[in-house]
Amino acid sequence: MDTPMRVLVSGGGTGGHIFPALAIAKALQKRCPDIQLHFVGAQGRMEMTRVPAAGYSIEGLPVAGIDRKNPLKNLVVIAKLLKSFWAARSIIRRWRPQVVVGVGGYASAPTLQMAAWMGIPTLIQEQNSYAGVTNRILGRSAKCICVAYEGMQRFFSKDKIVLTGNPVREELVHAKARLVRDEAVAAMGLDPTKPVILVLGGSLGARSINEGMMAGMHLIPQADVQVIWQTGKYYHGQIVQRLAENTPMPMLQVKDFIPDMGLAYAAADLVVSRAGAGSISELCLLEKPAILIPSPNVAEDHQTKNAQALTDRGAALFLADKEAAVGKLLPLAIETVKDHELLKKLSEQIRQMAKPEAAHEIAALVYSLAENEMKS
Repeated sequence: MDTPMRVLVSGGGTGGHIFPALAIAKALQKRCPDIQLHFVGAQGRMEMTRVPAAGYSIEGLPVAGIDRKNPLKNLVVIAKLLKSFWAARSIIRRWRPQVVVGVGGYASAPTLQMAAWMGIPTLIQEQNSYAGVTNRILGRSAKCICVAYEGMQRFFSKDKIVLTGNPVREELVHAKARLVRDEAVAAMGLDPTKPVILVLGGSLGARSINEGMMAGMHLIPQADVQVIWQTGKYYHGQIVQRLAENTPMPMLQVKDFIPDMGLAYAAADLVVSRAGAGSISELCLLEKPAILIPSPNVAEDHQTKNAQALTDRGAALFLADKEAAVGKLLPLAIETVKDHELLKKLSEQIRQMAKPEAAHEIAALVYSLAENEMKS
């Protein structure tokens, strides 16, 4: 092609949005090595450092989320949104993309809406089983909507929907092929003969999960299990301080952050996790039995709906956030990790929901839209 293919990717805010965006970008580069990719994120959010670290250029919009606790502050939010529309217009005019891809997060709304107004094809990657209001609005003008769950015609036009699944971190795909359970357990300094529970609360942590862990801490030494516990950076210091007051537990590893998630997943016999779309897609790909604890602090309670999509098929166990916080987390996890038949059943069911080629399928759709636009 004489004219280079140019694609804008917009969104972020959390790893659940950023990791799929980067996976799609890498798949596009494999399909078209000289493609020009540029990201649009939100100022001050994690994509502004994660995307450049992955080797891509990015610009930030001043957009911010609605403040539900203090409505008066939303006057500032509206002003930032209007400013973001003009900034997005400037970026689009300068980059002249053939396609704009939205992966969710604050920046997606002004970028995709402005692209649609300017007559540029857009593609939405809807990660959750329950589409939010913003994506439902953006979906009216989108050319294609890539989804991870069936039944999404409740929210979008049926003829625009493509069931692709959610892209996952490339290193986890490689880890699945490279790592075996006993080697991973040994590499993490644990005993391969004893079951391993991996407890995740996200990079910042989850207060209820951490409270539930502390409430059941006395059960770990007598249960003959091993636990890898990611507390999150925000809570790590105070948890380590509280644990220092107790008898040391060599079967417990407490980490603020796990740099090699492929290794941790490979070591785990059971994973306790939030029910974000990205986390669920990783669990499906890696065939991991899981206890899902949906966060109650997300828009339209979409994590509960994500979790129910798995539990309805017998692919995961469900534990409410408030039940986790009062000490039901570890008893359920210990009971589950020792039930080999249940673990096997959960693994078999969750495997059936995996979509390992999601990034490449989405990249193919983006490429096709861009190619059509270049011909027109």
